[in-house]
Amino acid sequence: MLKYLGKHLILELWGCDPKALDDIEGIEKMLVDSVKACGATLICVRTHKFSPQGATGVAVLAESHIAIHTYPEYGYAALDVFTCGEHTDPYKALEVIREFLKPKSIQIIDLKRGLMENGTFELK
Repeated sequence: MLKYLGKHLILELWGCDPKALDDIEGIEKMLVDSVKACGATLICVRTHKFSPQGATGVAVLAESHIAIHTYPEYGYAALDVFTCGEHTDPYKALEVIREFLKPKSIQIIDLKRGLMENGTFELK
């Protein structure tokens, strides 16, 4: 039986609301709300607003992280939602992200991190 330690969504969001992509307070709230939605434990949030536009932010979690980089001029956002533990669901964070950024299209790469055979991990 193959088990894994974490779930990692790599998200490509196109056609997003340019105002939302440049709203640093809104992005910070989206990160906090995403953490709550996916059942993770927030350690801290850091954001940075670029000039003339764009933002980056990360929510550091006890279970890993949620990160965003925005490009309002392209209507694009790149996100990572990486959670560990059976109690978390990164797809719940995606619901919050979708509601705030309003993308027209989303590409999702769904990775399982720390794959283990028979629930054990062995370094060789």
